[in-house]
Amino acid sequence: MLETIKNAFKTKEIRNKLLFVFMGLIVVRIGCNIPIPGVNTAVIQELFKNNQAIEFWDVMTGGSFTKMSIFALNITPYITASIIIQLLTIAIPRLEEMQKDGEDGRKKLNEYTRYLSIVLAIIEGVAIVVGFRNQQLFPENSGYTAVIVAVVALTAGSAFLMWLGEQITERGIGNGISIILLINIVARIPSDLSTLYNQFVKGAGTITNAILAGVFILAIIIAMFVFIVWLQDGERRIPVQYAKKMQGRKMFGGQSSHIPLKVNTAGVIPVIFASSMLQLPVVIASFAGVQPGSGADASLIQKFLKVCNQSDWCKVTSWGEFKYSLGLLVYIALVIFFAYFYTSVTFNPLEISNNMKKQGGFIPGIRPGKPTTDYLTKVLNSIIFIGAVAMVIVCVLPIVFSGVFGANVSFTGTSLIIIVGVVIETLKQIESQLLIRNYKGFLGD
Repeated sequence: MLETIKNAFKTKEIRNKLLFVFMGLIVVRIGCNIPIPGVNTAVIQELFKNNQAIEFWDVMTGGSFTKMSIFALNITPYITASIIIQLLTIAIPRLEEMQKDGEDGRKKLNEYTRYLSIVLAIIEGVAIVVGFRNQQLFPENSGYTAVIVAVVALTAGSAFLMWLGEQITERGIGNGISIILLINIVARIPSDLSTLYNQFVKGAGTITNAILAGVFILAIIIAMFVFIVWLQDGERRIPVQYAKKMQGRKMFGGQSSHIPLKVNTAGVIPVIFASSMLQLPVVIASFAGVQPGSGADASLIQKFLKVCNQSDWCKVTSWGEFKYSLGLLVYIALVIFFAYFYTSVTFNPLEISNNMKKQGGFIPGIRPGKPTTDYLTKVLNSIIFIGAVAMVIVCVLPIVFSGVFGANVSFTGTSLIIIVGVVIETLKQIESQLLIRNYKGFLGD
């Protein structure tokens, strides 16, 4: 990896692309600290203090949400729109045809994604501003002008980041949207590490306990990163043999290949779906001023919100608090369900089997047609389960650690998976561009 980065900086073309990405990320971080005109940010920070549902959103936006900056929505509308369009390609035949039309179809789908992103940004902006207006987000004498300005600023900020992400993709290296999401998450890590240090190392009491605490925390973080790297790169290769064909006087085919099935077939999407479904009621209730609660005086809605709130899971101080960990079981079930659901939407064994049959390919020991489809489905289901369980382990460990030890950190297993995935994908693109450059140089000589 270090050798790849070193070679990348030696190459002028790639160095300029990396510089463009770096400058774009500086713009992102500056915008995340510019507040919306006329907004009282102290109200937001006090309202959502220690609220895990908002902290998850705040991590995805690089801390700009609680600062109520012009980038408070960040790229979340674009991500949501991309997922919706991808799912609609299965339900709407017209969109499915576009997806198969190559570059022209992809450009058309991207155009639809942009339009839907703007619509979602307006809806989310209105919901946030109107919801927080009742919590004295604006000064008492402010009228509807301040609300309109805030909605326009949020929508414009989200649209600008969407445009910047596309520019990074075209002129830089890697996927611009993913890189912006990466820098948002990384921006919160120093404060989280500082919190862990002050809570467990500095407050350990003795030097021995401080060293043990530091080693324990470091070991967990390293182990999780190593496990996620294995999860991201792990794949099952199904061998494929192509039959020989006689065309004229020449023999074609007879080659061997494979179908790579990733262990983590659905990526981070199941975790995002599961987290969003559980945290959405908490966020909506926060807009209305209703907070999770327990005890005899708490209403049924407050207890339900406590079950949905990740910060209330795995607290072992008493049974009265631990019982709300039921939400963790629901969370695990949702992750596994969405792993199967999303993979079934994006990967079609029947289509793969038919394409193999048309090209004269077959899996050794498996007959073409329905037996091949059944075999691919069986292998895929087992891989999905392994990947989903691994995903659950990565996501549940920080939640358990936070609940049992009271660690107040914002990064989760979802954040770590995104960091590792984006870094690995970007390094692969750098390597491929270096390889292409070497080929060009060889041909030029």
